[in-house]
Amino acid sequence: MSDWEGVRLHVVTGKGGTGKTTVAAALALALAVEGRRVLLAEVEGRQGIARLFDTPPLDYAERKLATGPRGGDVFGLAIDAEQALREYFALFYHLGPAGSALERLGAIDFATTVAPGLRDVLLTGKAYEAAKRRTPSGFAYHAVVLDGPPTGRITRFLNVNTEVAGLAKVGPIHHQAESIMNFVKSPRTAVHLATLLADMPVQETVDGIGELRAAGLQVGAVIVNQVRTPLLTPADLDLATADRIDPALISAGLTAAGLSPSPSLVGVLRRQAAEHAARIALEEHERAVVADLGRPVYELPRLTDGVDLGGLYDLALALYAQGAT
Repeated sequence: MSDWEGVRLHVVTGKGGTGKTTVAAALALALAVEGRRVLLAEVEGRQGIARLFDTPPLDYAERKLATGPRGGDVFGLAIDAEQALREYFALFYHLGPAGSALERLGAIDFATTVAPGLRDVLLTGKAYEAAKRRTPSGFAYHAVVLDGPPTGRITRFLNVNTEVAGLAKVGPIHHQAESIMNFVKSPRTAVHLATLLADMPVQETVDGIGELRAAGLQVGAVIVNQVRTPLLTPADLDLATADRIDPALISAGLTAAGLSPSPSLVGVLRRQAAEHAARIALEEHERAVVADLGRPVYELPRLTDGVDLGGLYDLALALYAQGAT
């Protein structure tokens, strides 16, 4: 069963280093099931999506990136503020070729540089347009997944009404901001937060959820990335924590594996077991904090060989199995 029926715009944020772009890509693949079309877009100009899918750099033209693991399609887009402003001029002011003249005069660069609020309206506005776009057969995309800015900037990025309040009180920009804001604050949008089971990312997730809720934005799921699998049983973890693992058992295991159970190697393995147990205990504490946030929680496994396209499909299937579609 899907946890996000009716959601058309999925915004993914997270502290730097949590794998936010990887999570967004995996979510897009998970949503691309049973013939669905999903658009995966980025706004920071880092080309992280292209690297994950091993494809040439994305531009302002939507193009197919991959087929979902259960029969849909994922398209990619790099949303550029200057391109979006040209499109905006053409749509609302019917400038056509005059937009090129504005570019030569530096007006487009000026507008997107000195008015960051306008820049965010343009970036979010393109995702909003794609999420609402219709074709004769229905919506162009079942969903849009936006690889958004980090947690510390996501509320300001999405709260476009506040950002343009000093720029436009009336007119097309004002109305565009209002339309975007109504959509982003509705059940048709969900802001998901990627995190790791570590104190700083979890605390930033807690703070980010508080800021999103205070701004009236729709909090989605917490997606825990890079979850490690315990290498010891619960009983052995308790023994390792108490530094009570029997050296004779380690020696026997080494001998069975055809290795020499030297005292130094046994000592190293006992220390590593204690460190592993401490790490698992810390992660269990952070997992409890995440569970108390009152949002759906999905866990993605740590990929020991790094993230490639095959790994992305594994992560997507993990999200699909947990209902994140």
